[in-house]
Amino acid sequence: MVNIVGVVFLCGLALVSADKFTEGAVRPEFQRVEQLRSLGLAFAGHFQDVELNETSLLDTRVPTEKDLLCLSDLTAVMMGLQSGQHWALKMIDSWGSIPSGLFTGNVYDLGNFDECLNIRKEVSQGRTIQGKYCFLSVSPSKMLDVDSGIGNFKTATCFPASCSAAHMNRFMGQLVKQFLNVNIPSAAMSISDSSCQTSEREPWDGLTIFMIVFLSVMGALVALFTLWDYCLVKNQDRLPAIVKVFSARANSRVLFRVVDSRANPNVIECLNGIRCLSLMWVVFCHQYILSLLAANINIFNAFSWVQTPYASFIVHGLFSVDSFFVLGGMLVALIPLRLMDRTQGKLNVPMMYLHRLIRIVPLLAIAIVVYMKFMPMVTDGPLFEDGYSQKSECERSWYLTLLFVNNYTEDSCLGHSWYLAVDMQLFLISPILLIALYKWGKKAAAGIVVLIILLSGCLFATMMVKEYSLMYKKYTPEGMKEIYNSTHTHATPWLIGFLFGYYLHINKGKKFMLSRSAVCCGWILCLAMIFTSIFALYPASQWSAPALSTVAESSYYTLTTVGWSMALCWVIFACMHGYGGLANSFLSSPLWQPLSRLSYSVYIWHMFFQEVNVRSTRTNSYFSDYMIMLNFWSTFGFTVLFAYVMYLLVEAPFGGLDLLLGHKRKSPPLVKQKSQIDVNGPSNMEEHKVTTPAPAAE
Repeated sequence: MVNIVGVVFLCGLALVSADKFTEGAVRPEFQRVEQLRSLGLAFAGHFQDVELNETSLLDTRVPTEKDLLCLSDLTAVMMGLQSGQHWALKMIDSWGSIPSGLFTGNVYDLGNFDECLNIRKEVSQGRTIQGKYCFLSVSPSKMLDVDSGIGNFKTATCFPASCSAAHMNRFMGQLVKQFLNVNIPSAAMSISDSSCQTSEREPWDGLTIFMIVFLSVMGALVALFTLWDYCLVKNQDRLPAIVKVFSARANSRVLFRVVDSRANPNVIECLNGIRCLSLMWVVFCHQYILSLLAANINIFNAFSWVQTPYASFIVHGLFSVDSFFVLGGMLVALIPLRLMDRTQGKLNVPMMYLHRLIRIVPLLAIAIVVYMKFMPMVTDGPLFEDGYSQKSECERSWYLTLLFVNNYTEDSCLGHSWYLAVDMQLFLISPILLIALYKWGKKAAAGIVVLIILLSGCLFATMMVKEYSLMYKKYTPEGMKEIYNSTHTHATPWLIGFLFGYYLHINKGKKFMLSRSAVCCGWILCLAMIFTSIFALYPASQWSAPALSTVAESSYYTLTTVGWSMALCWVIFACMHGYGGLANSFLSSPLWQPLSRLSYSVYIWHMFFQEVNVRSTRTNSYFSDYMIMLNFWSTFGFTVLFAYVMYLLVEAPFGGLDLLLGHKRKSPPLVKQKSQIDVNGPSNMEEHKVTTPAPAAE
């Protein structure tokens, strides 16, 4: 699966537009479907009026043990209903019905999930009836063989756990035939085993046990060395390397240390603010995307919402991706080039690769296991079904994610890890560019400019020839995969940032004196580019507006990629040289520093909490900007807390392995070194690269 959340979002908008009803679309057939409003009571009444041997459960085949077991449990349910037993009434009470609000997009009636799963009735010695919660998927159009104007919906059912989906489908077919007096095709109304859940949980497998043992061991080490730090260490400046690596006290002091930026002139203060704001933009966009997976009672409101100016910040949130590529490319150029100046052009490429892998791979690897195995342990719900939405992709292709090639594959284990793959691939070629810039200077820079032009032309030509579109009115998954996920299409902002880092390197120590008019022109052009990138397609986003031509849309995506990157470079340049004004005061606030250091971990874990929150809901939700804002802040808060824990257990210990390996640093001690975004050493460059959050797929 490629960029699954982006696919869900844009396909969801397309579905909304396709199913938007016009006034007066109610048809007489709707009244016939309404006869099934109380499905649970209809089911109970049906089986009080007939004998079980009159049903067609067994058809003409020889009954199996499972058939007989299901019949036996249904008999117990029927007798329980007739005698008014509480457990049997709870089974009927937990059913859903025809959802109210079908014409506003409500396609779920979740019933009562916990009431169904908590049913446990011992009917004989050694034999207990348990509830099984399943979704009945109904297509009124196929059921009535007419265009009923009613969309497909799902409603909750509750049967004995011994009954399979095939058994339940037979019963439901008889029930609907009795009420509507029509034979229902299987495609019109069915229950699938994949939609069913019971209170039973899968036993822990080897990978789950490994995850629990690993995190327990890491937790024990952190606790042990934290106690060592508190009780045995008198001088914090002389911490043993092993204590620095594992002590929660030492790592927390590094994480939450707020440093006066005036203490080091080499610090690029505004990067913290840019990084944190971009991270929050990413999480906020994903909150909208995941909301389409929820049981919204008014999802058709998205049809009108997408036409609002506010929606442009979400629909075009992909520019947050370019922001991170610009920052990444800039630091990959700036810091190694300054190191190469001190080492006469020498660059330890293997150590550069190894250090980055040590900092990125452990947290990514444990995240794959946690998403797959820990999510079912901490939550359940009507929409949870088979667990993590990309579990099957993780089981098939987890290694592709760890090899950082998943942006070119059909399966993507963590949907938002495609950025890590792109960024790693660009990082792998960076030594070639660094050596070229060091040896040939401006000639190599001119070659990179030519490469940027060629890559921009490649993006333009790809969209033109294949007529791809990223607008929701003409969106195709193939276009998203080839245009948005490919490394060469995102290399342009990275290379622009890389050139900007080279520019800062060759002009180190220079103070640029710009006139007031030049500064004003720079900011006007910068803001014009930013707002043009976000709002240029707003008129074309109206459903009534004609679709943009392929030439216009191709030009937009090609030029805004370059323009946005250059605008961001101006913001950094202006803030560095005292022309940032209020923007610099805000972006350079020291309060951004702790979140900036946690940003990689926050990025990795934010979709875990978003999916848990969506899938664990027991009631229908309401789609609105305010409700999503509330969900965003709760998600962000829990994500930051969990990211802090995983930082202490995984990220910080593995990031400090070079201390244990005896790596000699020329930079300040660890406590001071991690406190700033310094442009004066390879260790700080690597830290910034690792903790720069990768924006997820839009």
